[in-house]
Amino acid sequence: MSKRLFDLVLSTLGLLVLAPLLLLMALAIKLDSSGPVFFRQERVGRFGQPFRIHKFRTMRHDPAGKGPQITVGADSRITRVGGFLRRTKLDELPQLIDVWVGSMSLVGPRPEVPRYVAHYPVALREKVLSVRPGITDIASIEYRDESTVLARATDPEYAYIHEVMPHKLALAASYVDQASVWMDVRLIWRTVMVIVRG
Repeated sequence: MSKRLFDLVLSTLGLLVLAPLLLLMALAIKLDSSGPVFFRQERVGRFGQPFRIHKFRTMRHDPAGKGPQITVGADSRITRVGGFLRRTKLDELPQLIDVWVGSMSLVGPRPEVPRYVAHYPVALREKVLSVRPGITDIASIEYRDESTVLARATDPEYAYIHEVMPHKLALAASYVDQASVWMDVRLIWRTVMVIVRG
């Protein structure tokens, strides 16, 4: 089975099976705070093509988008429902829409905002952007508590660009070198287990 067919089949099944849960979460977000259900943000996709990612909104609505683009520790912008969605990673489920339309894959390097992609070393940029970005990957599992780690840094953004991001890029490059449907199945299973175990 090809990777795209694998993504299409599982994202379709996921959206159908999870529809009641997605609607329940959407309702909780609307009741908890004003603003849209989805958070849409430009990310860099395959071959450097920009796309707008779907996530459940977990922060107070900020139409001007003036806040920082990374989340650090107990960010005051996070809503009550948003905190739960972030802890359980349920805020990522709407990205099944992005997988279904072909902007993303179930597994692949996490898509970054243009601001941080600009810091990628050229050789790594070409490799990491040669595949569709994913909902989960090795780095998502290894850096599940990334915001907590950054909260301990004097300059969180500097720490992200110069310390965290190079490690994540190395893991992403390793995935590209070994990518297969079987590896995707294993990483999806690992991701589910990490979330279930908390």
